[in-house]
Amino acid sequence: MISRIDLRGNALPEGGALRDLLPRAEFDVEAALEKVRPICEDVHHRGTAALIEYAEKFDGVTLERIRVPAEALTEALEQLDPQVRAALEESIRRARIVHRAQRRTEHTTQVVPGGTVTEKWVPVERVGLYAPGGRSVYPSSVVMNVVPAQEAGVASIALASPPQKDFGGLPHPTILAACALLGVDEVYAAGGAQAVAMFAYGTTGPDACAPANMVTGPGNIWVAAAKRYFTGRIGIDTEAGPTEIAVLADETADPAHVAADLISQAEHDPMAAAVLVTDSLALAEAVTRELETQIAATKHVEDRIRPALAGKQSAIVLVDGLEEGLKVVDAYGAEHLEIQTADAAAVAGRVRNAGAVFVGPWAPVSLGDYCAGSNHVLPTGGCACHSSGLSVQSFLKGIHIVDYTRDALAEVAHHVVTLAEAEDLPAHGAALKARFGWKVPGQ
Repeated sequence: MISRIDLRGNALPEGGALRDLLPRAEFDVEAALEKVRPICEDVHHRGTAALIEYAEKFDGVTLERIRVPAEALTEALEQLDPQVRAALEESIRRARIVHRAQRRTEHTTQVVPGGTVTEKWVPVERVGLYAPGGRSVYPSSVVMNVVPAQEAGVASIALASPPQKDFGGLPHPTILAACALLGVDEVYAAGGAQAVAMFAYGTTGPDACAPANMVTGPGNIWVAAAKRYFTGRIGIDTEAGPTEIAVLADETADPAHVAADLISQAEHDPMAAAVLVTDSLALAEAVTRELETQIAATKHVEDRIRPALAGKQSAIVLVDGLEEGLKVVDAYGAEHLEIQTADAAAVAGRVRNAGAVFVGPWAPVSLGDYCAGSNHVLPTGGCACHSSGLSVQSFLKGIHIVDYTRDALAEVAHHVVTLAEAEDLPAHGAALKARFGWKVPGQ
C-alpha cells in the first residue's frame, strides 16, 4: 500500500540532493497557469456575466446572481446543527486567543539624538478570502482565514466559495453559517480561478465586488495558478498544493496513532502526502499493518485514501537514527510535522522547516485543523523552508517613518553625500546640499 525509501547505511546527501530522494506530489502550477489565464482575463472584461457562465460550466449550476443574499447567511446559521455550531464557536474562540497575541505594536527607535525611525503596522484595506468546495466542505478554512484578518484590523473582508448544485447554487450552508458566526456578510458563490480573478480585478453591476488588495485561502491547482498569475497585482498567502503530513517517530511511538494520523491526511485527496520518517523497522512494519486494519473501518478509501497512500508522494522513509531523521524532515519541509519520539518537545525545538509542528502523542494534526488555536493555512510543497503559515502578520504592512531634526541630519550628511557620489548618483547628494547652502557639514 505505502512504499518504503531506505536511506540507511550511507551518509545523507545535502540540500537539493536529499530533497530529490524524498516523496512529493506532482503539482505543475506553471502548466495550469496557461489554462487559467484566459479565464482570468474573461472575468476582467465581462465581470459577473463570466462568473455566472463559469459556474454553469464548472459547477453545473445556473445562477442569477453571484453575491449570497443576507437572508441565506441568516438561514444557514439558524439551521446549523447545534453541536457543529458549538464546535465552530470554540474553534473561533481559540483561534482569536492565539491570533490576537500576534498583533504587533508600533515601535520607535532613537538612532541618534534627534533622529528616529518608527515602524508602524497597518492592515491591508481589503482582502478576498477563499474557502474551497469540491470533495469536502471546509468551514474550518473560513475560521482560519477570517480570524487573523479580523485580528489584524482589516476593514473590508469578502469571501468566495464555489456554488453547490445540491444547495441551489449557494456555497455549502456550513460555509455560510461560519461566515455568519464571524460577521462576514459579503459572500460570493464563485470558485476556482474565476473567484481569484473577481477579487483581483473587481466587478461592476448589481453584485459588484470591489477589488481586493490581497487574496488568501487554500484551493486546488487552478486557484494556486490564479494566485501566481495575479502576484504583484495583489498580495497572496501561498500557492497551496496538496496537503502533507510527515511524522518523525522512533520505537516509542504508538503505531496505531501514527497510522491514524497518516490516514487523516490521506482522506483529503488522492494527491495528499503521508510520510513517516523513522529509525525503527519494527515501527515501520507495525504502521503498515495498522494502515490496512484502520482503512478497513473508514470511508473515502478507494477514491482518496488508497490512492494517496499508494502514490509517489507518500512513503515510509527509513533512517539510521534521530539525527538523520531530523535532517530528512527539515529537507522535506512538511506542511504538518508530527514529532512522536522520546522527549518529543526537545526534538520539536530543533526543527527548522515545517508549517506547523505537533508535539507528542496528544497533539495530532487534526487538533490543529480545528481547535488548537493555531492556523491550518500552511505552506506546502517544501515551501516551509522559506515561508510561514497564515497569521495576523500576513495581513499587516510594516511602514517605516523617518523623523530627523536639522542637527541630526547635519551630523550624518557628509556620509550620505559620500555614498551618493560613490554610486554615481550626485543628485542624491545635492538633495542634502540644498538644505545646507550647498556646503554639507563635515565635508
